[in-house]
Amino acid sequence: MKKIIVALDGLKFSQGATDYAVHLANQSYSHLVGIFLDDFTYHSYKIYELINQEGLVSEQKKERLEEQDKAKRQVSTKVFEDTCKQAGVTYTIHHDRNIALQELLHESAYADLLVIDSKETLMHYEENRPTHFIRDLLVKTESPVLLTPGEYKPIDKLVLLYDGAPSSMYAIKIFSYLFPDLAQLPTEVLTVKNDNESNHLPHHRLMKEFMNRHFPNVTYTLLNGLADMEVINHLKNKNQNELIVLGAYERGTISRWFSPSMADALMQELKSPLFIAHKK
Repeated sequence: MKKIIVALDGLKFSQGATDYAVHLANQSYSHLVGIFLDDFTYHSYKIYELINQEGLVSEQKKERLEEQDKAKRQVSTKVFEDTCKQAGVTYTIHHDRNIALQELLHESAYADLLVIDSKETLMHYEENRPTHFIRDLLVKTESPVLLTPGEYKPIDKLVLLYDGAPSSMYAIKIFSYLFPDLAQLPTEVLTVKNDNESNHLPHHRLMKEFMNRHFPNVTYTLLNGLADMEVINHLKNKNQNELIVLGAYERGTISRWFSPSMADALMQELKSPLFIAHKK
């Protein structure tokens, strides 16, 4: 049985991330762990809300607001539990109360997959995707990551971004090992070549041998141009609920499939879950 973890902010609970995690746990017969990042430095209230008329911190206000936060987190935990029970998924709950990023990175070392909402900040305010928290997480995570777009939609197609580099092939292999049932879905291998490159799939014989054994419903699309532009233009007007697989951060360098512009565009322009796996 595999172990999937889903990172959750109890003060801004992501039902979408929970639903994706529960669905994947069902698909892969996995145990699901809800990681509630109850960072002791993070509260829903702002410091100025604690100031009384005398300009001093009111301990009474602080106590009342902390009780409200505690109640919100309890409600979120109950929603997570109810969602798992309704789906028949076995689950565990962890309440991690130290620094959120450090706790989550530590948890990821003992997981097969980490699921998290792509807009997660663990702060009062929202940021454009990818947030600072997500950027830091992707650089240092010890497991593959599924970034969820918000609202859950059933997955009906896979898109595998492939440029012939080991990092892209690594992500495809890891996905196939984790989710062999999902690998039966219609699958598109998407490759972009520069205009001066040969018009062939990189390592086409070896790639097709692998794909035929793991992704039986595969088709191949080869585009010409700049990868970040062509991938977005190709995918953004699709009606299908696609899950996109890509590799990143190979040996300290950033694959051209995961340049900052590509990452930003995939999260900002598409409403698709992103499966990202990188080699250390």
